[in-house]
Amino acid sequence: TGFQATNFGLAVEEVRRMRAWRLSHEPIAENEDEELRDPAAREKVRCTIFLGCTSNLVSAGTRETIRYLIQHRKVDCLVTTAGGIEEDFMKCLAPHYMGDFALKGAELRKKGINRIGNLLVPNRNYCLFEDWMTPLLDEM
Repeated sequence: TGFQATNFGLAVEEVRRMRAWRLSHEPIAENEDEELRDPAAREKVRCTIFLGCTSNLVSAGTRETIRYLIQHRKVDCLVTTAGGIEEDFMKCLAPHYMGDFALKGAELRKKGINRIGNLLVPNRNYCLFEDWMTPLLDEM
C-alpha cells in the first residue's frame, strides 16, 4: 500500500499514544473540578479516539488493519467515506486488478481504467455497481 501504509503506521503510533494517555498524567489545574482531583478518578479519564480515513485506504489494502483496530477496541469511533463500502460491493460484482502507483492516471483514463492506489478498476465495474444499486435506492 506504499505511502498510505507509511502514513497509516504513523497514525497507529499516534493512536497508541492516545490510548496510553490518562488525565492522571497531567498536573492538577487550580480550577480543576473537585471530582477530578482524586487520583483514582483521574486515572479513569482517557481519550476518546476517532479514526478518520478515506475509502482508498480500505480499497487499497488496509481493511484488515482497520478491522483489527475496531474489533479489538483500539479506537472508539470510525469516521469514513462510503467509497470503501461501494468498492467492496464492486469487488463482488467484477474483479479489480493489481497495478502500480506509478501508472499515469491520464493514460489509464483514456483506456477506461481508474486507479485506487495500486489497484486498477475498469469503468465497467462502476457501471455494474450503479446498475445493481439504482433499483435498491429506487425502492427506498
